[in-house]
Amino acid sequence: MSTTEVGHEPTGDTPFPDPEPFTHTGGKLLVARRLLGPPWPRVLRLLIPALAFLAVREIGLLVLDWLAGRDNTTVTGALSSWDGQWFLGIAGGGYGGVPGGLADAFGRRTADTPLAFFPGYPMLVRLLTQVPGIGLLAAAFIVTLASGVVAAYGLDRLGRQVTGAPRAGLILVVLFAASPMGVVLSMTYSEATFCALAVWSLVGLLERRWLLAGLAAAGAGLVRPTAAALVLTVLIAAGIAVAAKRDGWRPWVGGLLAPLGLLGYLVAVGWLMGSPGGWFTLQREGWNSRFDFGAATVKFGLEVLADGRSVLEVGTVAILLVAIGLVVVMIRQRLPWPLIVYGALVLAIDLGSNGLMNSKARLLLPAFTLLLPPAVALAKSRRGTLITALAAIVLASAWFGGYAITGWQYAI
Repeated sequence: MSTTEVGHEPTGDTPFPDPEPFTHTGGKLLVARRLLGPPWPRVLRLLIPALAFLAVREIGLLVLDWLAGRDNTTVTGALSSWDGQWFLGIAGGGYGGVPGGLADAFGRRTADTPLAFFPGYPMLVRLLTQVPGIGLLAAAFIVTLASGVVAAYGLDRLGRQVTGAPRAGLILVVLFAASPMGVVLSMTYSEATFCALAVWSLVGLLERRWLLAGLAAAGAGLVRPTAAALVLTVLIAAGIAVAAKRDGWRPWVGGLLAPLGLLGYLVAVGWLMGSPGGWFTLQREGWNSRFDFGAATVKFGLEVLADGRSVLEVGTVAILLVAIGLVVVMIRQRLPWPLIVYGALVLAIDLGSNGLMNSKARLLLPAFTLLLPPAVALAKSRRGTLITALAAIVLASAWFGGYAITGWQYAI
C-alpha cells in the first residue's frame, strides 16, 4: 500500500503541516506536552473573544456612569430606558400585562400596541426570571450580556474564516462591541440577542451547515423585524445550493426553516388583530414607521447637514454615509457574497424606512458584516497603530452611546 493511500498531503490548513514530528519520540513528547500540559493558556485563548467584548462594554459603562452622574440620572435607568421599558413590561406580564403608562410615539395605547415588539428577547428574559433569586431587570441584563458574548464568538469565527487571520476575528469583535451605538449591547434591548443569532446563521451559511443557518435565522425572526434581511440571504443561498445540486436535502431544510420565526409572528399578530398586515399597521399608526424607499432619510440628512442642529443627528448622518461606503468596499474586496447581501439589506431597510430618524444608528447595529473591511485593514497595521486606532474607536463609541441615552432627550 502506498503512502498516499494511508496518509494525506500537508496543506496550509493543517495545524502540523510537517508529519515528521509524529515519527520520532521528540514529536510524541511535543504532542503530549500540548495535550497534558497546563490548561490555562488554552483556556485563556478560548476566553479571549468574550474578554475582549466584555472589556469594551465595561469601558462604555464607565463612561456612561460619568455621563449619567452629570445628567442626574442612573446607569440602570439609562440602560433600561425607552424601548427597554416595553421589553421589560412584556417579559414581566406578557403582552396583556404591560404597564399602562407605556404608549406609542403619539402617546396612544390600545390592547394591540405591545404587539409591535417581537417576543424573542422578552421570552428569554421571562424564562430566566424563573430561576430563584433572579429578578426581572437582572434577567434582562444577563440575557443581553450573554447574547453579546455569543455574538462575539460568532464574529471571531466569522472574521478568521473570511480573512484567514486570527487577529482579524478578534478585531471584528472589538469593532462590534465599539459600534457607534454599541451601548445598546448593554441595554434591555433586543439587538444583542438578534446579532448573536444572525452571526451564527451566517457562519452556518459559509460553512454550509444548513441546519444551523436555518434554525438561527428562524430564531432571529422572533427577535427583530430586521430578520427579513437574514431570511432573504439564507433563502438565496439555499436556492443557489439547490440549483447547483449541492449538499443534498440540507439546503432545502435550511431554506424552509429560515422564515418560520418571522412569518410566524407576523401571521400571529395579523390573526390577533383581524388583519393580515396588522403588525405593519401598528408600526405605521403607532410610530409613523413605513418603508418609503429612503425619501424621509434623504430629507433628514440634507436638513441635518445644512443646519448641524445636534451632535447626535450629525453623527447619525455620518454613520449612514460611512455604512454606504463600506458596502462598496466589501464589493470591491470580493468578500463572501452572503455577508455583502446581508449587510446591504440591513442598511437598505434602515435607509428605506421613515419613522424615528434618531434610531438610524441603532438600527444599523445588526449590519456587523460591514465592519469586516476596517477589521481587515487594522489586522494588517502595526501593533502601535492598531492599539491607538482601537482605543480611539472604543472611547468615541463610549461617549456617543452614553450621550445618546443621557444627554440626548429623545428616544434612540
